[in-house]
Amino acid sequence: MSIALRTLDDGAWISVNDSRQVSVSDVWSLATGAFCDCSPAYVLLEAFVDVGVDGSTVVAHAVGQCLECGTRDSIEQLPVGAMIDGDFHPYDPEGVQWRLERDGEGA
Repeated sequence: MSIALRTLDDGAWISVNDSRQVSVSDVWSLATGAFCDCSPAYVLLEAFVDVGVDGSTVVAHAVGQCLECGTRDSIEQLPVGAMIDGDFHPYDPEGVQWRLERDGEGA
């Protein structure tokens, strides 16, 4: 089964099968990682740059800013939801969604 994924409105939304599903207006709680040293990092997304699928997980390349320390950076492969039986199920932005390892170091 194929799904249509794209960004809309200059990166403000992720569209899944022509329906706006994920907005940049949410604050995402991200695990400590390469984004910044805050634990967790509360990141306000500014724009979605690209969107794709990794297995059944919908992932986004986004740009955001940490509300605690002010770090502004890009986030690659941010899991924003999952495709289950052909339906999109968005992840809760308040849950820890993403973890990066620094320069190959383990968590």
